[in-house]
Amino acid sequence: MADRTGRIKKRSLRSINVKTACEALQKLAPLELAQSWDNVGLLAGDTSAKVKRMLLCIDLVPEVVDEAVAVKAQMVMSYHPPIFKPVSRLVTPAPAPEAAVHRCIAGGIAVYSMHTALDAADGGTNDCLARLCGIDNTEPLEYTDAGPTEYKLVVFVPANDTERVAGAMFAAGAGCIGDYEKCSFRIPGTGTFFGRESTSPTVGRAGRLEHVEEVRLETVCQARCLSSVIEAMVREHTYEEPAYDVYPLKSRPVGGSGRVGRLPKPVTLMALARKLKRAAGAGCVSIVGEPDCSVQRALIGVGADSKPIQAARNPDDVVITGEIRHHDALTLRRKGCSGIALSHWSSERPALQTLVAKLHALLPGVTVLLSERDCEPFQRV
Repeated sequence: MADRTGRIKKRSLRSINVKTACEALQKLAPLELAQSWDNVGLLAGDTSAKVKRMLLCIDLVPEVVDEAVAVKAQMVMSYHPPIFKPVSRLVTPAPAPEAAVHRCIAGGIAVYSMHTALDAADGGTNDCLARLCGIDNTEPLEYTDAGPTEYKLVVFVPANDTERVAGAMFAAGAGCIGDYEKCSFRIPGTGTFFGRESTSPTVGRAGRLEHVEEVRLETVCQARCLSSVIEAMVREHTYEEPAYDVYPLKSRPVGGSGRVGRLPKPVTLMALARKLKRAAGAGCVSIVGEPDCSVQRALIGVGADSKPIQAARNPDDVVITGEIRHHDALTLRRKGCSGIALSHWSSERPALQTLVAKLHALLPGVTVLLSERDCEPFQRV
């Protein structure tokens, strides 16, 4: 694009702040996919602060904070949350991981964590490990229970008041299904009530059983507007005590923990272990089972996920994870199954490489860096 003098003008990029960066991260790993015990999302930072550089790491160790300061990053995405449980103090120096968060806050660096949200997300840590195995088609080992995000609200309204009450509920946010608005279902019927002497019923008299022609009005609303919809309904309803019910609706499963899929062809346990060691850059890989046994169905869970071990059942099943505890290894042997432990860090790190390209596409103008100081805490001897 040229100005009136003919000089080429650079196209200005929209400035990115922490809030926008968080939205991009949540698009790649929706927070509702995280396990209920986890602590994901923005852990520290000013949502209005500008972001020009973002650093990705598995663990927010002191060396990574030094690196973030050195490269002048305004945001760090630490896969493992450095704040996991409620904390009573943030001080530094201290051995606790919260000290690293204190340093980031002091340096104006926002801290975000994806953890189990990225594990469950499409293209996340487990899918990355599956691709290293050569597996393209996988299914979650266990779907994430995201809890109710939508509710069905049912209210009983005098027939003549139906449109007014429904309109108030729609105006408050109810009745949206996809691109359709003002959605409801209505069933005529007869309602009964007996008002005590202290009541002033809109229809009929106190102290007498009344029969009223009513409409059962049903509609849906998102969790965020449920209170507003109920308030609007009660305000427009003519009864002293409107009768209504709220039903939580389960959302369609969209992701889950772990992955299961079949290798393109059977291979030996040792061959697969060596392939993954090279692909993941793992320093020390352990196997459970006979090195020359044939495996084909892979049950994958990065980090220290025990679900693949529980799900393994066939002789050609191989569990691929970060760590396998002693007694879990014995369980696999008793089942006649195999296992590969890449180390906790090495099983999760490959996903960060894929995140760099995805974030560059979602956040033009932001330089996304993969930490060089983030490393495997164990050393070979």
